[in-house]
Amino acid sequence: MANTYMRGQKDTRPWGTWEVIDCGEGFCVKHIMVNSGDILSLQLHHFRAEHWIIVKGIATITLGEMEITKKAGESVYIPVETKHRIQNNTDEPMEFIEVQVGENLDENDIVRFEDKYGRVK
Repeated sequence: MANTYMRGQKDTRPWGTWEVIDCGEGFCVKHIMVNSGDILSLQLHHFRAEHWIIVKGIATITLGEMEITKKAGESVYIPVETKHRIQNNTDEPMEFIEVQVGENLDENDIVRFEDKYGRVK
């Protein structure tokens, strides 16, 4: 199992920020903040599943062909190989906890299909 994340690692993206809260063999936990009106890439992962727990605000989530809304205290599970994205359509920042589980936890395990910021390869 490969895990390239480190506890305390942080990054700023065009849509907000993320920080690794904890990680170990086969798992990684991130705190993610999405700016008001922003959206992440429509993407999938070949080697990891994710569980998102909304902790602040309201999230609009694409999961496969479905679009669902989740608010603070609610969660969604994203299986391996499932197209997904999260967006914040509100005027306030939205925050969620992402729990990644899989055999390869690496930022390179992202296949982008659509991206507001031009990051589709």
